[in-house]
Amino acid sequence: MKIKTMTATFGKLQGERLTLEPGLNVITAPNEGGKSTWCAFLKAMFYGIDTRDRDRKGHLADKNRYQPWSGAPMEGEITLEWQGRDITIRRGPRGTVPFGTFSAVYTGTEEPVPGLTTDTCGQMLLGVGREVYERSAFIGQSGTLVIRSAPELEARIAALVSSGEEDVSYSQVERQLKEWLNRRKVNKSVGRIPQLEGERAELARSVDELSQLNDELNQLEGARAQAARRHTFCTGQLALHKAIAQRKLDRQYTQARAEEDQAQAQLDALLSEQARFGTLPSRDALKRAQGELAFLKALEPEIRLGQEDLERAQQALERARQEAQDDLFTGMTGDEAVRKGEQDSENHRSGMARKAASRRNFLLLQAAGVIAGGALAVFGPFWWLGPIAYVLCAAVSVLVWAGGKNAARQAEQILARYGVDQVEGIAALTGDYQRRVAAADQAAQQVRMIQGGLSDRQARLENSRAELFRFVHTFAPEVKELFGVSAALSRALNLGERETLARSRLEGAQRLTQALRAQGGRELTDEAEPAQPALSLEQAAQETGRLQVELERLDRSLNQARGKQQALGDPAALSARLEQVTEELERREREYQAISIAMDTLQQANAQLQQRFSPQLNRSAGALLSRLTGGKYRTLSLDKELDASAAEERDVLPHSALYLSKGTVDQIYLAVRLAVCDLCLPDAPLVLDEALAAFDDVRTKRALELLQDLAQQRQIVLFSCHHREKMFQS
Repeated sequence: MKIKTMTATFGKLQGERLTLEPGLNVITAPNEGGKSTWCAFLKAMFYGIDTRDRDRKGHLADKNRYQPWSGAPMEGEITLEWQGRDITIRRGPRGTVPFGTFSAVYTGTEEPVPGLTTDTCGQMLLGVGREVYERSAFIGQSGTLVIRSAPELEARIAALVSSGEEDVSYSQVERQLKEWLNRRKVNKSVGRIPQLEGERAELARSVDELSQLNDELNQLEGARAQAARRHTFCTGQLALHKAIAQRKLDRQYTQARAEEDQAQAQLDALLSEQARFGTLPSRDALKRAQGELAFLKALEPEIRLGQEDLERAQQALERARQEAQDDLFTGMTGDEAVRKGEQDSENHRSGMARKAASRRNFLLLQAAGVIAGGALAVFGPFWWLGPIAYVLCAAVSVLVWAGGKNAARQAEQILARYGVDQVEGIAALTGDYQRRVAAADQAAQQVRMIQGGLSDRQARLENSRAELFRFVHTFAPEVKELFGVSAALSRALNLGERETLARSRLEGAQRLTQALRAQGGRELTDEAEPAQPALSLEQAAQETGRLQVELERLDRSLNQARGKQQALGDPAALSARLEQVTEELERREREYQAISIAMDTLQQANAQLQQRFSPQLNRSAGALLSRLTGGKYRTLSLDKELDASAAEERDVLPHSALYLSKGTVDQIYLAVRLAVCDLCLPDAPLVLDEALAAFDDVRTKRALELLQDLAQQRQIVLFSCHHREKMFQS
């Protein structure tokens, strides 16, 4: 079989087309160039996509991984030569199922290829199933050449070197026999035989237990009857004690009812007395009124003291205002006087500075006039300008001198107005005025504060007095002065306390009556007194409790014994079941022996079969490995699991692949795959994705030479991201 063209909308491939030739095809593309996608597409076209596969950690199912990036449906077409004719295979979506539709027709026609369906496609075209194909002629994206044994591959190899039968393999038969053997007996505790042995022992124990249970039930029933009789006697004793206690409770209840009636009568009498004075305020309101009366009595001396304090504060204010008067700062506040003094001080300093500057400028201008006038008269062509220049400078200097004298005179007038010799005296005067004004302001504030407090007390006195009289007149309208207010409040409080006491006594009696009624108390009757019990209350209660616990224990023991008896079942049924178990155990033991013999026979047959096909596969793979390694490794051996070992020419023992480099291991398993392909898939195309990535340049060249030789018999497709394969091929 030879692949001619592939067209794919698959993963990153968007309607792209790949054309292949017979023999060796080396396809070079960079990373993410679609090489692995083409390999996955080819396998999917042969064997379809497993829609049962699910995404899991570290793994994407092919149905999700290769969904077209463009969002288009997954579809593809392959044209290949098979059995001397060109056929075209197409796969496309069916609803949401990727590659759910399939067709295989002869190219150029719509004539279906007989027998070629979606399920048989890979098996018919390649001659093997997916499992064998992935372990021989197909190296996909994982890049590993290592082969893992599988029942289908094992059966395929064994059939080709034996009878040609591929239905089963040794491992499948061995697994089935082991499963049958384990069902019967795995070890001493697992399997049908140990289960039957345990059941037989359990049945024998059950028969013995039934006999023992019957004796135990008889003993328990006798003990329970005796405990029940004693429990009935003690319960009667408790009933007598209860009747005596009820009689006592009834007496207490009757007495409490009498006390309640007496308290109610006292309260009614007191309320009748209060009715002569009208409705009294609450005790709290009366107490507050008494407090307010005491406050009024204490407030009058405070008002007198406040009036005296106000008079003293007003006198102090008058003195402070007289002391604060000053002709220099009439109508000014302290801060305004300070600011005015600071401004006058600054004006004085400015005037004195102008006076000093005028003296300097006068001398400078006089000197400048003499120098300028002399220079022009002696050296200039216009000598007559010299006197003019001198006159001008002299005139300016006189004006400057006059300005300085005027400023000095104004500065002296400022000091004279304040009556000081130095400018610092102004600050002392303004500071003293500011302190006197502040003292007067403070005295005024004191007057206002004392006057405000006195007004508040007077208003409070009047308001409280009026409110207190309004309150007392609600129950004592005849009161006219504070003495009468005090007497009315005391009388109302006394009546209120007596009412409170009476109500408290009544409520106590009512609570006692309710409590006794809740306990079951009732009116005392003329019934006869109950008889005296033989046991004390403590003895009867203790014995009743003990017997109740004993009865419960005996009931549990009886129920458990009866439950065991019911669980064990009828003795006749147990005997019949014991006989059945014994017969089945004997049959299972005979089956176990037969399966063990079959296992031994199968192992012997498999050993003989291994001797037949292993040397053939090892020789073929060893020859290929020798060619790949330039003769360094000449022999190769595989075990049943297809784990490889290789030996150099002078080695005594072969080296396991675990001890060799990654490149050498890939070369070993490439040789094994090629040998397996030669045995199992003589006509299938060989697909290699980055299979030579770990080879050095020398062994890469040898591998390409080997692949070119093999390409004479089969089509080979090698994908690589390196250019050396292409270079060595040419």
